[in-house]
Parts: sequence; structure tokens; C-alpha cells
Amino acid sequence: MGTLRVMVKFKPRNTERARELRNQATPAERQLWRYLARGQLGAKFSRQMPVGPYFADFLCRELMLVVELDGFSHEMRQEADAVRTRVIEAAGYRVLRFTNAEVLGNVEEVAWAIQTVVMEVRSLAHP
Repeated sequence: MGTLRVMVKFKPRNTERARELRNQATPAERQLWRYLARGQLGAKFSRQMPVGPYFADFLCRELMLVVELDGFSHEMRQEADAVRTRVIEAAGYRVLRFTNAEVLGNVEEVAWAIQTVVMEVRSLAHP
């Protein structure tokens, strides 16, 4: 009896682009990463992870959660960012958006908001 072989087509990850984005992180991204790194808010986040054609600023695979930071250019790109959010949500992720100003002005409050959602998602998964 022959072996059935299924060819799975993997899309190569653009790790070089992700590395570039991590190295070019904004001050707000760097500041928030200090809170998200090493699972400090109760979930493991990764930086600049591909979701469809986009790179999520921060992504938690386990909880299907994406955190996006919007800079000054967001005012000029609101429709493009709305499309980006819809595509990421269509992939099954919940998207949290914060402005760079929110992070730079009160990173603890932003971290608390993210932690609250993490706890909420965990409680829904394990009532």
C-alpha cells in the first residue's frame, strides 16, 4: 500500500521585515514592550508578527489578541487602519488600539487596559 503524500504549501515568513520593524520600533512601542515582554501581563506577546498581509505591533497567539499602536500618521490613515483592523479581525483576532500619545502619556494605564482584556479573555475561555 502506497503512502499518501499531501503537499502543504507554506507561505514563507518575512522574518527579515519583522526584524527591521522591531529594530525601528517607535519610542511608544519600546515603552509598551517593557510591560508586554516575558508574559508580565499574564500572556505571552510577540512583536511585529505577521497576520495576513500585515505585521501586528504586538500579538498574543494563545488568546488571539493583537495590540496596535497608532502614531501621528494615523490621523491621515484612518480608513487604511480600519481596513487593517477588519482583516486582522477576520483572521480571528481581537484588536486593541492605542495611540502613541496614550502610551507615552500613561503607559501604566495602557498596560492595565491590556491586562484587563487578557484576564477577561482567559475567564471566558475557562468559566
